[in-house]
Amino acid sequence: MADAPATPRRVLGIDPGLNTTGYALIEGTSASTPRILEAGVIRPTRGRETTDMAGRLKVLYDSLMEIIEEYRPNAMAVEQLFSHYEHPRTAILMGHARGVIMLAGGQFGLTVNSYAPTRVKKVITGSGRATKEQMQWTMLREFGLSAMPEPHDVADALSIALCDYHVGGRDADLDELPASA
Repeated sequence: MADAPATPRRVLGIDPGLNTTGYALIEGTSASTPRILEAGVIRPTRGRETTDMAGRLKVLYDSLMEIIEEYRPNAMAVEQLFSHYEHPRTAILMGHARGVIMLAGGQFGLTVNSYAPTRVKKVITGSGRATKEQMQWTMLREFGLSAMPEPHDVADALSIALCDYHVGGRDADLDELPASA
């Protein structure tokens, strides 16, 4: 009796941002190399509706909902916040974007895994200190692309999706609230 074909796994990787959010959807099975289904960036247009935080977040949310509805991923992988303590406002603003991203995934019942940038780099390149250019070159090679994934937000989203594809949520860095929160 022949083995049943492996079920494809679709992962949506997200590199969060308020001005530019990278996204990448990959698919593969345990018996195949993953392939890119879709990748790009979400950028709020400079219109009247996106001059405030609420407008930008709405564009991000609506765009993600369209992507999730169209491609129906099994899981979502999101990069954790990385901020220097000298810039707490940046971390707070980025937290808004991550919250909207996680809400979109949660509304579709997706498993949402969160990875530190150094974890993604370590899984993908073997070094937690890989540069943006090294990540782009690695994505070029891993997916057999004919051109460098641009902008780097797309390469980052591909890396995050590929990390989750390989790790499968195991050892994901948890974004759990402390029990006293």
